[in-house]
Amino acid sequence: MPDDQGSNTPGNTGYVPGDGLSTRYANYFRLASGRMTEEAAQQWKLDRDERNKEADCARCEKHRDYLLMYSPIIRFMRQNINKLGGDVHSENIRCRTCTNPSKGGFDKDYGVQLCANNLRHQGDVEDTLAHEMVHAYDHLRFQVQWEGNLRHAACTEIRASTLSGECRWLREFWDRGQWKFTQQFQECIRRRAALSVAKRPECKDTVQAVKVVNEVWDSCFPDTRPFDEVYR
Repeated sequence: MPDDQGSNTPGNTGYVPGDGLSTRYANYFRLASGRMTEEAAQQWKLDRDERNKEADCARCEKHRDYLLMYSPIIRFMRQNINKLGGDVHSENIRCRTCTNPSKGGFDKDYGVQLCANNLRHQGDVEDTLAHEMVHAYDHLRFQVQWEGNLRHAACTEIRASTLSGECRWLREFWDRGQWKFTQQFQECIRRRAALSVAKRPECKDTVQAVKVVNEVWDSCFPDTRPFDEVYR
């Protein structure tokens, strides 16, 4: 009798579509044990995210609304965005299911998007929202040229990673497995800024992204506006 759960053999990716509990558990354990191809793992994630999108978005929106009310860094950033004539609120902070591994994004016309399926807990949402709010602040305060200017992109990415709290040691240790103690903070900021710059269509490759980040580092890393110093 054929195995209705499949197996990772030639012609079989290791993934069996289906919403049945036994199938879902079997797929999960195949993934965890490395018996699923990369393409199949991507399909498993897409199917899982589609199945869970309502619950993921509801959880994300609950965290968003709580943070807008009670998070010190989110409230502070919102107040400073308001001083510049803008506003970031529940209507333009949208929780969505994303098909890429990003956690969020900022668009000067659309607002902030939070990738609900890639955000694991409230702290994750807080760091991501703070990051995107730094971009919103920079857009209003410094007139960032989002298209075609990699130096502007690198500078706002450096500032967002510095000020959001996403590069503090505990986040690096628990969420990303970075164990270094010395220079960890700056290395995290450089790494994450370069990754973001490299995704821009006008950036040729990672080498160029790293080069641009290094070029603007000395002027952008010390700039903690609107904070007096790094908050988190």
